[in-house]
Amino acid sequence: MLQSFGRRHVQYFNQTYQRTGTHWEERYKATLIDMEAYLLTCYRYIELNLVRAGMIAQPKDFLWSSYRYHADGAPDARLTEHALYRALGEDDGARQAAYRELLNMPLNDSEMQEIREATHKAWVLSSARFKAENAA
Repeated sequence: MLQSFGRRHVQYFNQTYQRTGTHWEERYKATLIDMEAYLLTCYRYIELNLVRAGMIAQPKDFLWSSYRYHADGAPDARLTEHALYRALGEDDGARQAAYRELLNMPLNDSEMQEIREATHKAWVLSSARFKAENAA
């Protein structure tokens, strides 16, 4: 019964919104990243994604962004600071200033291409050394 309902609902949804496929196709992809080399670059990519798309003017304008926490110190119990973020400065103010400065540096085309390619193909985003050390 649920399978039949699901099929009919997807047909209705696809016709209504002029789309094709299942609800969940292409929804989730995981990419292993070399934290030392790429974590903060990925933070920049994610935080600035909607700015690049022209959907918001500044990263702090997006309600679900971690930017306000990392850059302005706004409380957010959902977040846990990563060690690499903590290493940006000796105290909260220094870390926040460093994070703001980090996000003022635009990603270059090769950084964006590397992240996009690794994400779309579920590849490891890392240096050759990291790949060699973590090969299965």
